[in-house]
Amino acid sequence: MDIVTIDNVLTDNLYNDLGIMVGNDKLLLLLEAQSSWTVNILIRILLYLAQSYHEYFERTSQSLYKSRKVKMPKPELYVIYTGNKGRKPDTISLSQEFFDGADIDIEVKAKVIYESDKDNIINEYIVFCKVFNEQVKKHGMTKQAVTETIRICKDRNILKQYLSGKEVEVVTIMMSLFDEEQIMRTYAKDMAREMLIEKATLMLKKGKISIDEIGEYFPELLEGDIKEIEAEVMQLA
Repeated sequence: MDIVTIDNVLTDNLYNDLGIMVGNDKLLLLLEAQSSWTVNILIRILLYLAQSYHEYFERTSQSLYKSRKVKMPKPELYVIYTGNKGRKPDTISLSQEFFDGADIDIEVKAKVIYESDKDNIINEYIVFCKVFNEQVKKHGMTKQAVTETIRICKDRNILKQYLSGKEVEVVTIMMSLFDEEQIMRTYAKDMAREMLIEKATLMLKKGKISIDEIGEYFPELLEGDIKEIEAEVMQLA
């Protein structure tokens, strides 16, 4: 087995979770894990698959522009869902989820793996994620949430061997994920504020609201934001 996880896809800076080439380039496995249910994962998998094949053809020096048919590994696509199954399907497909089952020219299907009674590492990973989510609810995105997750899972013999030998690395990785999520939340919050500033500025320019009414219409904006809007409009006056 060779790890062929993609660093990024096209220009979106998307990162896939795990890509594995098996059996001397006979089989390509792509696995994605998610805790919130969304069939949009199929679109991401489609991009990951296309990029994985692109990199494979480059690595094996195969040209798509020659008459000779290229050789390519068979794909198997999986979604590891760490939430509750409920009535969710065992397989999701592009045609069913996005085109009401129509016969479309390209199809993507992914098998969904849920928590089960099976004693294997994937199931242990799912249980680990569920314990972790519970601890985050109790302790927030803190080191305590991570260390408590590790303690509980070791006590329950969940990934015990791995966690016993790699506890420091696991804590470091998961704390870095907290940092990345916080950065993304801050970025999203800043983008939303910028949009509100633009909207308030436009309404002020068109005379739909006054300076004194900005705070009433846009309570999310800070006093400094309102002064910035007022200064911009005054310059144009």
